[in-house]
Amino acid sequence: MDTLYTAKAIASGGRKGHVKTDDGIIDLNLEMPKAMGGSGEDGVNPEQLFGSAYAACFGSALEAVAKENNKDLGDFSVTAHISIGKTDEGDFQLAAIIDGYLPGVDSVETGEMLMNQAHVICPFSRATRDNIDVTLNLLLDE
Repeated sequence: MDTLYTAKAIASGGRKGHVKTDDGIIDLNLEMPKAMGGSGEDGVNPEQLFGSAYAACFGSALEAVAKENNKDLGDFSVTAHISIGKTDEGDFQLAAIIDGYLPGVDSVETGEMLMNQAHVICPFSRATRDNIDVTLNLLLDE
C-alpha cells in the first residue's frame, strides 16, 4: 500500500474512558450506552464514532462513482446504523446498515448501481467485507 495519510487516535479507559487524536481535533469522553450497562450520558461510544466515519467515507465513495458515471446525487446524505451484539458463540460482533439518500438520482436502477459501486470502492466497506453483515438501503424521492 502506498500510504497517503495516517490518523492517530489514543484511547484510554476503554468504553468508559477518553479518546483524543494527536492533533487534538477529536477530544471526547467515552461512555457505554445504557443498553450495554452504561450511563449513556456525557460521552460517545465506539459504534457512534465508527458509524460517523463509515457514513462520511461511504459518502465520498458515492461522490466518486457518481462523478465517474456522470450522475447527479443532489443534496445527498448517508446514514450508518452500527449495531453491536453477540454471536451464537458469545463473541461480540458488529453489523451495519447504510442508508443512502440520493434525491438527485432519476431511477432505482441508477441508485442501486451507484450504491453497489460505492460499496466496492469505499475503504470502510472493503475493511468490513466478509467480516460483518452490511446492508445497503437506497432512499429516493418519489
